[in-house]
This record gives sequence, structure tokens and C-alpha cells, in this order.
Amino acid sequence: MLSFSLLASSKWYPVLFDSPLNATRATLFWLTIALALVFVVCAVALKAEKRAKFLKISLITVIVYAAAAGIVLLALTFVQDSIVAILFAPALVLVVVIAACAIALFIKRSKLTYILTGCLAGAALIALLVCSGIHFTNGNSSDMNGVSKDSVNQIALYIFAIILTGAVIAVAFIADRKNKKGFDSKTISYAAICIAMSFALSYLRIVKMPQGGSITIASLLPLMIYSFMFGPKKGIFAGMIYGLLQALQDPYILHPAQFILDYPAAFACIGLAGIFANLKKLEKLPQIQFLLGGIVAGAGRFIMHFISGVFAFGEYAGDQPAWLYSLGYQAGYVLPDIAIALAVGVLVLCAPSVVKQVRKFNAQKPTAVQNTAETEASASTDEK
Repeated sequence: MLSFSLLASSKWYPVLFDSPLNATRATLFWLTIALALVFVVCAVALKAEKRAKFLKISLITVIVYAAAAGIVLLALTFVQDSIVAILFAPALVLVVVIAACAIALFIKRSKLTYILTGCLAGAALIALLVCSGIHFTNGNSSDMNGVSKDSVNQIALYIFAIILTGAVIAVAFIADRKNKKGFDSKTISYAAICIAMSFALSYLRIVKMPQGGSITIASLLPLMIYSFMFGPKKGIFAGMIYGLLQALQDPYILHPAQFILDYPAAFACIGLAGIFANLKKLEKLPQIQFLLGGIVAGAGRFIMHFISGVFAFGEYAGDQPAWLYSLGYQAGYVLPDIAIALAVGVLVLCAPSVVKQVRKFNAQKPTAVQNTAETEASASTDEK
């Protein structure tokens, strides 16, 4: 009941046209839905060769579209004084750099291209994080959130922040222990692209909750796909960076430990979406691998927000127990947001060409069937 009442009192952005920013956001929301439907119809209707070409064109189109949407929404956010200049400028540069890097990788994939795009994207990301640190270390954020620091259980927050963050890192390293490959220019480039795409999609909200948090149209999917491709160790790193960027967009920051739980730790959990990507028993069912990993990722994020709600924002609970309030509040937006990303991800992985591209990057070894097919294809090419 609490979740429904909170959702009823929240802003529903797809039908909100009361300002230039919200009108643009609503328009982009419905445009994105329409483009997604067109993509699905075309992907199903086209034959194998034409479908592969269509998917390649679609990939660059999605990147350019996400970058354009992010730039427009960032600019309107700045005009409405919803984001300060010290955050707007580096965020805008990051989106532009990511779009340029993605196009460069699409045109030519080489070691030099990966190095250049990785360095540029990394530099832009570091600049944004530095500016964020400067901004959020000044001022009193509790004034904005309407919660007194006296109501925060600091000891519990610190304990849970340390234990839960350590648990996420441990799970990722145990699940990905066979993957010895570290970060290189390729993984950094793809991480930057997926982070930027998730950040841009996070502006396309369906509903925003009154005390922070929102339901979006699969904004976490690029991060989940990245983890599925490169493994949970790299996935939690990308999710952690994305969590820091979320502090720019929805800054409900009251306490250092609460900040860790609600932002870097919560979104680092999204990197756990790839923990079953190399499960041999399900290697022929990538959709199930992704779904199981996504459920674990969503559960991890939910727990982080739940603990933060209990010990940092319990003042909002009123007469009811803080744990019950936090349970209902987090369920109202975390579960639908994860469910949407999982549903879209499963549909995307139903396309064999997408699965083939994903399998090129993750640590899973080719199956016997794949080896036989590749050998036959190689022999056929030699004969020609």
C-alpha cells in the first residue's frame, strides 16, 4: 500500500509537460518507445544478412541518439538551474567525447583507436568526478533533503556500508576468478560508452519518487550488458562510476556512509549481472544467464537502498517502523526499474547476432558446436 501511495504522489514524467525540460523529456520518452518498437519489428522481419547489417546501423544510431538526448536534457537542466555550471560543463564534455569515441570505434577498431578513445573517455570521466567531489564537499546537503543529521544512525551506516560493499566485491571476484584479463583500452572504451548510455537513458524517467529514486526505461541495461560481456569484476567498477554520476542527477546526500550505500555501492551491484555469463550448464541459454544475474544485481541494489532508508532516512517513516517504510519505498521504484531492464535485456539476447557479439568479449570458451562450425567455415573459406 505504501508503494502505491508513494507512486501516486510522485511525478509521472511521460505525461508531464509543465516546463521545457519536462516537455522534452516526455517527448523523448515516447519517441524512444516508438523507435524501440520499430527496431523490434525490423529485427524480426529482416532476414539473416540484412538483419546483421541492420543491427550494425542500429548500434551507431542508438549511441548517437542517446548522446543527442543527453546533451539536450543536460542543457535544459542547466537552463532551469537544476544543475550547477561546475557539473554541467564536464558532464556535457563527457557525453560529447563518448559519442565521438563510439563513432570512432564503429568506423575503425584498432589498437590505436582503443588507446585514444580509452584515454579521452577516461580523462573526461575523471574531470567530471573531480568536479563532483569539489561540488559535493561544499555546502550542507541535508538542508535540501529536509532531514536532520541527528536522526541518522551513523554507526549502523558505517558498519553496513563496509560489510555490504566488501560482500559485493568479494562475490564479483569469486564469480569472475577465472578471468585473469585486466583493464585495457578496449574494456575502458566500452565501459565509458555503456556508462554514458545509461546516464543518458536515466534522464528518460517514467516516474520520480519524492525522496529520490526513479523508474526509467531500461537505463541500467547498458551496464548489465557490459558486465555480461566483460565479467562482474569490470562490471562493478563501471557500476560504481555510474553511481557517482547519479549523485549529479539525484543528489540526496546526508551522510558519507549513506552516500556510499545509495550511489557507488548500490550501482556497483548492477555489475553482478554478469556472474552467470560463464555458467556451463546454461551456455546455450544466454537469456537465462542474463536473467539470473540481473535478479542478483537487482537484489543487491535493493538491499543497499533498503539499509540506507532504515538508518539514514528513517525520519520519513513517521509512526510506522523505519524498516517497513524503507521496504515499501524501495520496492516502489527499484523493483520496477530492474524488471524493465531485465525484460528488455532478455528480448535483446534473443537475437543470435547480439549473442554472438557478446560472446566475443566475455571469458566463456566456445562450445564444441561453435568450434565445429568455425572449423567448417574456415575450411570452406580456404577451398574458395
